[in-house]
Amino acid sequence: MGTTTTNNVSRRSFLKGAAAAGAGLVATAALGGCAADAESASGQQPDWMPESWDYETDVLVIGYGGAGMWTALTAADEGQSEVLILEKAPVRGGGNSAINLGEFTIPVDEEGCATYIKSFSRGLTPDVMADAWAKEAVRNGEYATKWGLPWQQNEGTLASRYTESCEYPFLPGADSMEIGAIEGYGMNFWNIMDAHRQELGIEVLFSVENEELIQNPDTLEILGCWADYDGKRIAIKARKATMMTIGGFEFNEDLKNEHLKVYPALGFYGWPYNTGDGIKMVQDVGAQLWHMNCMIGGANPNFHDEEYPYAIQLSPKADNYIWVDRTGKRWRNEKASSSPHVGWHEYLRFDDKICDFPLIPTWAIIDQTAFDAGQLGPDPSAKLARGMYSSALPDEVGRFPGWSQDNKAELERGWLKTADTVEGLVEEMRKVDPGMMDAETLKATIDQYNACCASGSDPEFGRPAETLLPLENPPYYAWPIYPGGCSTLGGPKKNEHAQVLDVNDKPIPRLYAAGCFGNFAAHTYGISGGNNAENMVWGRIGARHACALEPWDASEA
Repeated sequence: MGTTTTNNVSRRSFLKGAAAAGAGLVATAALGGCAADAESASGQQPDWMPESWDYETDVLVIGYGGAGMWTALTAADEGQSEVLILEKAPVRGGGNSAINLGEFTIPVDEEGCATYIKSFSRGLTPDVMADAWAKEAVRNGEYATKWGLPWQQNEGTLASRYTESCEYPFLPGADSMEIGAIEGYGMNFWNIMDAHRQELGIEVLFSVENEELIQNPDTLEILGCWADYDGKRIAIKARKATMMTIGGFEFNEDLKNEHLKVYPALGFYGWPYNTGDGIKMVQDVGAQLWHMNCMIGGANPNFHDEEYPYAIQLSPKADNYIWVDRTGKRWRNEKASSSPHVGWHEYLRFDDKICDFPLIPTWAIIDQTAFDAGQLGPDPSAKLARGMYSSALPDEVGRFPGWSQDNKAELERGWLKTADTVEGLVEEMRKVDPGMMDAETLKATIDQYNACCASGSDPEFGRPAETLLPLENPPYYAWPIYPGGCSTLGGPKKNEHAQVLDVNDKPIPRLYAAGCFGNFAAHTYGISGGNNAENMVWGRIGARHACALEPWDASEA
C-alpha cells in the first residue's frame, strides 16, 4: 500500500478569519527535529520505527465522532494541515453525536461559565481547564453559523421542556449557560458537517481496529500509529500530532465494572463501537487517566441481547404499571421526571444486607391492559427518534429496526418476561437476576399499589391520582432497567491545550484528546449540551495547538 495524500485544503477554506484565534498558542511547543534521534549514529533506523509508512498525514485523528469531526475540520481549515481519520465502524461514523438531540452549550458570559464549572466540579476540574473551556465555548454559536448549521439559541433544553439550561441552576454562574439547538437534531448536524469534511478532501478509513501508538522511546513523541486495516497491519505517520477522539467505554463491561460507581451499568443507548479501545492505547505510552468514575445518564431497559447490546427506551401507553427494586418493593413515584444526564445518581444506593445495589436492576411491571394499549418501544420514523434506532442510520452499524406495533415480536424474542401469575413472573425475573426477587414481597407490593389506585392516593410516593391505574388484568409483563444513558466520561487527562498528560502531569509530545475520551467534567455532569460542546471546544483547541507544531520529520525534508 502506498503513501496517500489525505486532503487538499487549498481547494476551499471555510473559516479563514478564525485562524488568527490559534496564532501564538504554541510559540514554545515546536518540536521540529526532535525525532531526529530516530536514526542512530550509524544511520540505521531503530527497530521500533516502521520500515515504511503506508499512510502519511499531518494530523491523525483516531475516532470519527463529533470530537473527531471538529478536530479534523479545524485542522484542515484553520490549520491548513493534512488530516486522516480512522474509524472503527464499517461505514458512516458519527458516534453519539449523530444520534443525540444535537444540543450544545453556548455560555452567554465567559466568566460566569467558568464560575459555574468550578462550582459543580468541586475542585476536581483544574481552574485553568474551566477557564479555557469557557473562553472557547462562548464562540460555539459563531462556529455553528460559519459551518452552516441551522440552529437557534434557547434558555432551556428539550429534556427540561426548555425550563433549565444546566443541571444545577442554583449554583453560581448557572445563569450564564444557554443552549444551542440544531434543527434536525444530531443526525442533521452530522450530515452537514460530514459534507464539509468531504468538500475539504479529508479521508476516512473505516473498519480500522487494534490501533497502537508509535512512540519514540527517547523523546516520548507520538509519531503515528499501527492499525489493522483491510486485512493488513499498517503504519500511519502523523507528522505533527495524533488526536484521540475515540469516545467512551459504554460497551466494555470490564472497564465499567472496574471504574464506574454503579454496576451493572447496562443502560447506555448510544454508539456500540464505544468499547474503550483508547484506554490501553494511551496507558501504553504513559498517559494518566482521569474522571473514569463519571458518566452521563439516567436509567434504561436492556434486554441482554448480543445482536442489540445497547439499551432501548420503553414507554407504556397506559399507566397500569409500577417500578420495583430487586426484592419487589416500590421505591419511587414512577411518573416523576428524572434527569437523562444525572438521574443515575438515584441508583448509587448500596444495601449491606444484600451486599449489593438494591435498585440494579429495577423492574418495570405492566399488565395486559398496558401491553394492549400500544407500542412500548421506539418508532424509528418518529420525529425524536435517536440512539441506535434512528431510521437514518445504515443497517451496517447495527441499527435497531424498531419496536413492533403490538409488542409481540419482542415478547417472542424473550425481551419481555411474562407469566399469568405473580409467582410465575418472579420465576422469569430470577432468570435475569438470580435469587433476588421475592414473590410474596412483589405480590404484597402489587396489592398495596392497587389499594392506592382504589383510594386515589399514593401517600408513600406521591404519584398523581390520575395516573394510579391498577395492575389487575393478567398476564403480567416485566423488563429490567439499568443505570446508563449517553456516555462515560473517563479517559486520558489533558491540559488547557488538549494535550494528553503523563503521570507527572507533563504533556506527552504530539498526543491530544477531545470529547468523551477524557471529558473535563468531574464530580458530576453539570453542563447540558456539554458533550457536543466538549467536542467543539477541545476539538478546536487541540487542532489549533497541534497544527502549530513543526513536523517531527522536518529534518528529513
